[in-house]
Amino acid sequence: MTDKNVKNILVIAGEASGDLIGASLIKELKKTDPDLMFYGIGGDIMQAEGMELSYHINHMAFLGFVEVIKHLPFITKAQKKLIELVKSKNIKNVVLIDYPGFNLSIAKKLKALGVKIIYYVSPQLWAWGSGRVNKVRELVDKMLVVFPFEEKMYKDNNINVQFVGHPLVERINNHEFLLYEDFCSKFQLDKEKDILLVMPGSRENEVKKIFPHTIKAAGRIASEFDMQIIVSCSSNLSEELFKSYSDVVDFKLIKGFTYDLMKHAKFGIIKSGTSTLEAGYFALPILIVYKTNYITYLVMKKLIQVKSIGMVNILLEEKIITELIQNRLTENLVYEESKKILSNSSEYEKIKTKLSEVKNKLAGKTASVSAAKSIYEIINEC
Repeated sequence: MTDKNVKNILVIAGEASGDLIGASLIKELKKTDPDLMFYGIGGDIMQAEGMELSYHINHMAFLGFVEVIKHLPFITKAQKKLIELVKSKNIKNVVLIDYPGFNLSIAKKLKALGVKIIYYVSPQLWAWGSGRVNKVRELVDKMLVVFPFEEKMYKDNNINVQFVGHPLVERINNHEFLLYEDFCSKFQLDKEKDILLVMPGSRENEVKKIFPHTIKAAGRIASEFDMQIIVSCSSNLSEELFKSYSDVVDFKLIKGFTYDLMKHAKFGIIKSGTSTLEAGYFALPILIVYKTNYITYLVMKKLIQVKSIGMVNILLEEKIITELIQNRLTENLVYEESKKILSNSSEYEKIKTKLSEVKNKLAGKTASVSAAKSIYEIINEC
């Protein structure tokens, strides 16, 4: 007979992408066992699947070393609350989704309580070096990874690992796309103009650092190439964050419909992260942009051991997409690098062809189904 304690599961997802992944996972786990109860940190989508939130991802939108230091009192408070929740609900199983700074920190405290820890969507240890690998070996009972090369890395380091596929594949496959004409009609777009897509991130502090440079450059590009600018607004952000720039550049703000935008866009200026991988899946030529606090950047530059930060470049093991990072993220450079691609049709098509390999590398598995099966087996082990 199954111990009723395994019915209570703690899940921690600290950002918008994790909310999507967590929601799909919860949905699949509930198909297997409707009596499962989920608690922890997530967003609106996880909450809609029945998870009881201790904190919303909107409270967790800090990034970088300086920002984390500023928020240490809140982080300590949040972790303490989650530890108390684990004790009060007698939770025996924890699923950590990405968000390594917070999750690897609390994992040590959770492990001391004797819980099983499953990590879904690996911290990017291949970028950070060997120190965190040892930490994962000590703390994590099973690592569920979304890239094939991660599985090999963990196996080589004697860590219990399973490649489950990338969650974006099933999200895209399950998405009901609007026809281009219907999409344009819905948002009053000009069907005769190509779409220039700007995606400045899902965190307020990211948007404030990235958007001013990208939107001004986008205005120049749109004018020169007769395009219309669409700014993709993450569901957790207020539209007011962007509107102060509408007097400077003409753009349409759209919340949601990210995959329709990527499918129908001609070109994208996209913040480094999962979105660059999604754009690659649609073979959408883009620029990768990123900017953070200067001190955070200096520390990251010292620690990170990869030549590219763009996931699409890392997956393809080649710098297909130009990356404009930190001081290189300027209005002029965004404009110039975009112009190089848009004014050269052979270069544009070459990038599209290279990006088509992303789909081939990620296809083949249904991540949430595979992850849910693995997690359910773990939580029911005697």
